[in-house]
Amino acid sequence: MTDNDLRAAFSRVRTEVGKAVVGQDSAVTGLMIALLASGHVLLEGVPGVAKTLLIRTLSQTLTLESKRVQFTPDLMPGDVTGSLVYDARRGEFEFRAGPVFTNILLADEINRTPPKTQSALLEAMEERQVSVDGETRKLPVPFMVAATMNPIEYEGTYTLPEAQLDRFLMKLILDLPERTDEIEVLTRHSAGFNPRDLVAAGVTPILDAAQLGEAQAAVGKVGASADVIGYAVDLARGTRQSPSVKLGVSPRGTTALLAAAKAWAWLNGFDAITPDHIQAMALPVMRHRIQLRPEAELEGVSADTILRSVLQQVQVPI
Repeated sequence: MTDNDLRAAFSRVRTEVGKAVVGQDSAVTGLMIALLASGHVLLEGVPGVAKTLLIRTLSQTLTLESKRVQFTPDLMPGDVTGSLVYDARRGEFEFRAGPVFTNILLADEINRTPPKTQSALLEAMEERQVSVDGETRKLPVPFMVAATMNPIEYEGTYTLPEAQLDRFLMKLILDLPERTDEIEVLTRHSAGFNPRDLVAAGVTPILDAAQLGEAQAAVGKVGASADVIGYAVDLARGTRQSPSVKLGVSPRGTTALLAAAKAWAWLNGFDAITPDHIQAMALPVMRHRIQLRPEAELEGVSADTILRSVLQQVQVPI
């Protein structure tokens, strides 16, 4: 397929998702960018804003295997990665693969399980492999973790470890819908829409693994000038220099910003990224990589506030 054909296919994916999910256009875009950049995505929002439905619907538009894990306080690492199980008939242990062995893993309410189980995903997210009892097993290609979480202030939630947060390419915020969107949601339900039956809603597969691989390869060819790369680095360094920040964006974050900007540029038909593409990806890629000082949090400062300030202060290359 040509690049234009592939971009048209991603446009159809957006249309298919719209059959089940009303609004949330920026979140749909973020998920497609994560797919194109071979990254993982974290969706945060209060209960009931279609976080899980959005990921399930996106998975339905792809001819890829997807599995879901409901994260709970009693979930163990082996419940995610798999474990050795004794086979009495054969008199030996055999590996029973966990749900992480899939193409798209929906990690639902990931912050409702303790850090030990959350950390079980670290190797899978970074290395695309799982090590159990000293043996390493590769995960399928492609592989993406799409995780949902409730705001940390909600009862029964845990703070995600910084190391795991840094493995997510993007953190997307799903807000409550506008009045017109909420009316459309209720209208669809009144007409018989069932969010548990996406096939009946008319959601059909659009992309397969080979086509996704072609698109990812095309994204990899998108160029980046020295000035634009320098601009991305200056933005990350700006977060480290803010007096309200305890820990700023790391070099891994800068690499993620470049990858996301390339995917966004390709989706829009550009063969090289511009400062506009960097700016568009700055908040979703960097917001979860910033640790604020306690006094700043008490004053109501947020990571997005810091990033908007840095975007205004750092000189944009011409």
